[in-house]
Amino acid sequence: MKSTYLAALLVGLLATGVSQAAESSFINTQQNAPVTLTATQAQPDIFRVSLLGTGTPVPQISRGGYSTLVEAGNQKLVFDFGRNSATRLWQLHIPIGRVNAFFLTHFHSDHTNGLADLWLTGWLQPAYGQRHAPMELYGPKGTNALASGLQQAYATDIATRVKDEGTPLDGVKINSHEVTAGVVYDRDGVKVTAFDNDHGVNIKPSFGYRIDYHGHSVVLSGDTRYSPQVVKEAKGADLLVHCVSMTSAEQMKANPGYKAIAGHLASPEQAARVLNEARPALTVFSHIGLNGKISVKDLAQDLRARYTGPFVIGNDLMQIDLPTTPSGKGYALWQAENIDNK
Repeated sequence: MKSTYLAALLVGLLATGVSQAAESSFINTQQNAPVTLTATQAQPDIFRVSLLGTGTPVPQISRGGYSTLVEAGNQKLVFDFGRNSATRLWQLHIPIGRVNAFFLTHFHSDHTNGLADLWLTGWLQPAYGQRHAPMELYGPKGTNALASGLQQAYATDIATRVKDEGTPLDGVKINSHEVTAGVVYDRDGVKVTAFDNDHGVNIKPSFGYRIDYHGHSVVLSGDTRYSPQVVKEAKGADLLVHCVSMTSAEQMKANPGYKAIAGHLASPEQAARVLNEARPALTVFSHIGLNGKISVKDLAQDLRARYTGPFVIGNDLMQIDLPTTPSGKGYALWQAENIDNK
């Protein structure tokens, strides 16, 4: 895989206007080959967010189901498991079995339908898998039942592969952890805190997550409408990844089902309210719903009219690097593209 790195200073990007931001026009486009570290080279310290999937339940190629990878030091953590998340990980040349822990926000199918793929494909022993220890899965009440159900559903496949391929059984076990709001993971300087967001009265429990590392923080809103708790967690954050949904009046009239969607996902107005109150250093939008004749440019213009701070409309495989020292500032953002169909 080759990666096209589109380096950008966000202040300069946003100064060029909404249309360029909406079209993801970056400066200093360079072609870079992956760097291979020798055994004597130390792995550089990183705090990196990669958007594995920025879409919704809509089955589309350009935006996979919602999923986010956070790399902090030696930890690789995946939050939510929409369709195609396993494919996106391997496009980044990250073996699925290398992920230390998986975190679920809630039980909507577009956040769980990639879990079986991450679990089972990560257990296989070619380079893309290679999990030898149990999968660590964190989520709200109901996560144990989800894990148990998967193991029952795929019992025949598991037994066949163990017998036929000698695949190690430990790697297909799931250690599920049902958690409530608070610190749910604290390892090697990486702290993950779950918090309650507001995805509507009928969708509970529903979490967002905050990840802290070396005095810096990333906040994942999860699926939510305007939420004071998201504002609280995101105040002063280095990066907020927030959902947003926009539906045309024609589409709303033609399909009343979109009224329910509008009732439990943040509109541009609600998202802008969160940003104006929290003022994170940078906001990247993911779980992007564009319903009806709505374009990314329309979304960006609506947001820009309501919020003047830095934001980016996310794409699958967009990556953001944050500081790894307490005094560090700023961020680097680029778009990784797979061009060899591996």
